[in-house]
Amino acid sequence: MRRRLIRTFATGTLSASIVAACATATQDEAAMAGKTPADFPETTVDFFAPMDGGVALAPNEAAGRNTWILWTGGNQAFWDYLANNSFGTLDLIKTADSRYRYRRFDYYGLMNDPDCTEAREPDEYGLYIDDCAQPEGLAPEIYGRSAGVVGLRLYPNPNFDDAAQAAWDAERYYTDPEYYNNPELVRPYRLGMSCGFCHVSAHPLNPPEDPNAPEWENLSATIGGQYFWIGRIFVAHPDETNFIWQILNSSPPGALDTSFVASDNVNNPRTINAVFNVAARLETAEEEQIAGGALNLPGVQPVMPVPHILKDGADSVGVMGALSRVYINIGTFHQEWVKHFKLLIGGEQEPMDVAYARENSVYWRATEGRVGNLAAYFLKAAGPMYLKDAPGGAQYLSEDEALLERGKLVFADNCASCHSSKQPDGIAKGTGAYREWMRQEVMKPDFLDNNFLSDDDRYPVSLIQTNACSTLATNATRGHIWDNFSSETYKTLPAVGEIEVAHPVDGTRSKYDMPGGGRGYHRTPSLVAMWATAPYFHNNALGKFTNDPSVEGRIEAFDDAVHKLLWPQRREDRTCQEEWGLPFCPPVYRTTKESYLRVPHQYVPDILNITDLTDEAGNVEIGPIPQGTPISLLSNIDLTASKLQLAKVLINAKKRLKEAEGRPVEEQRRILRTLVPDLLSVNKCPDFVVDRGHYFGTQLSDADKEALIEFLKTL
Repeated sequence: MRRRLIRTFATGTLSASIVAACATATQDEAAMAGKTPADFPETTVDFFAPMDGGVALAPNEAAGRNTWILWTGGNQAFWDYLANNSFGTLDLIKTADSRYRYRRFDYYGLMNDPDCTEAREPDEYGLYIDDCAQPEGLAPEIYGRSAGVVGLRLYPNPNFDDAAQAAWDAERYYTDPEYYNNPELVRPYRLGMSCGFCHVSAHPLNPPEDPNAPEWENLSATIGGQYFWIGRIFVAHPDETNFIWQILNSSPPGALDTSFVASDNVNNPRTINAVFNVAARLETAEEEQIAGGALNLPGVQPVMPVPHILKDGADSVGVMGALSRVYINIGTFHQEWVKHFKLLIGGEQEPMDVAYARENSVYWRATEGRVGNLAAYFLKAAGPMYLKDAPGGAQYLSEDEALLERGKLVFADNCASCHSSKQPDGIAKGTGAYREWMRQEVMKPDFLDNNFLSDDDRYPVSLIQTNACSTLATNATRGHIWDNFSSETYKTLPAVGEIEVAHPVDGTRSKYDMPGGGRGYHRTPSLVAMWATAPYFHNNALGKFTNDPSVEGRIEAFDDAVHKLLWPQRREDRTCQEEWGLPFCPPVYRTTKESYLRVPHQYVPDILNITDLTDEAGNVEIGPIPQGTPISLLSNIDLTASKLQLAKVLINAKKRLKEAEGRPVEEQRRILRTLVPDLLSVNKCPDFVVDRGHYFGTQLSDADKEALIEFLKTL
């Protein structure tokens, strides 16, 4: 492993090896400061007692929720680093600008901290940061202070010395790209991110009257960021003409590509997980083989039952291992992590070594020590959320017992084999005995009690037929960044065979042979609180987004999505047919405006630093990319392909698109069509239709479908 202690049998050289290893070891800031995990104690004060329906928490459970909402694991250093190394795109200080507190939910889908108010004037550095009360007993040196957004924590920047302060210009920071794009810019603050940033949202059973002004009792820490707009949150200066913005903006609200930092060059938005019925989920976990670096994770054994957390079942190493991976992914020990991949660019990767992280990151070890209490919190607080318990929810529920009974039986016959954690022992699915057992089970009054409503198993995308890009993610495959966080069982999954994909422009069908080694599978999603969690599918692509967390807004989204689920003919989006003059127009991530792939000279990576791609100043600009272009046609370019092939494709694309500049959009699209074969030849996921698949139940009669829908509302 890289930079690991060199072991030798010769006693005389061992000391020299240790000295050399220590001299080159990468450490996090806490380790370099001589701190230990004891310097980051947990707090058991229940700061957020009204949350999660007011559930009463024991001290250790309260400590777990505090970790979820407050603990950044030192990643404030990472997000500060990323502000200077994200091609001028990301800056969380601007996301937290207090002048926009009044619309944080409406625009960003973020939850305002109820203990904060809008800043009426800039602070001493000319920045607009919410005025927030620091709860008594909450140590700012460990948890920072609130930045005004739940899950964003503010810390002083230790690098903001006298020279940095002398160079600081708040007005230029907000308005001058040459200034705020400077990779050497030192900001007065650093913002860290807790898990709650993505996972806290409006509580379905007690929604806020104004989502921009919630109280703590209106918030749930387990429902997931259903309204989270990544293209707005992570782009400090939105520009529709910037193709990088177009990529991020393609993620529907409530979904994000968790590999956008350690990019695998697959545009792959996935819904932010809600956490429900954890005990039942753990009971469904099946044994997997674990080997290699994953054995260094906390609580991991060579053979152990593991739940599948990610949509493709990739981080298959147990709850503690999965949580450890999450903290690395949001910036803990980034000093080492970013050395294993090309930040935001993609291409070749190396595994993040768990043993090395534990040895050299104090924040890693401190986070490991918190995982037990975090799990205890989920076991207590992550219960179901029934529509009958929501304000006014009863009006949306049927009182027709015969209709509900019919819906239950339809569910038993068509859904429960995958969407129930209660399964019979020793009875094979698909048999008459199984059908009879499940029909009896679903009619029991306690069927929903402690039911995860998923078997948590993996199924081939060739069977599910949903968009394949999520299943083609490579970060957890052997030799890649998350190698140490996936099981041997995952890494050796067989290929699922061919799937059918559509040409991104003319819609002609072709076969694509799916690769193996872990790729090609979806885990079964839970249907708990299905009434409150639309749109659907792993990418939130199925159904209308209402941006309304009220009970009425959730039911409107549910009604649209569930009918599109069972009547797939309702899914097709015809808005692009006139633009392209083609009959093929199902939902595809498309550019919203003529755009350019622009990379400022300060950020051009070596892989793009090719004479024919850069201008005299060293900037990269490829375009114009016509409005309506399938985004994944370009975003999924495989940067591990032959460098000669890549250069040929990119240089030709730059040349041909430049010829289209200033021409009518129809001419631009004609030129783009000529580039499609080359672009597909280096495309890592040639599947572009985002709301296809899951046709189970679509063969039912309309009456059975409507009965099923009435039962699904009760989940």
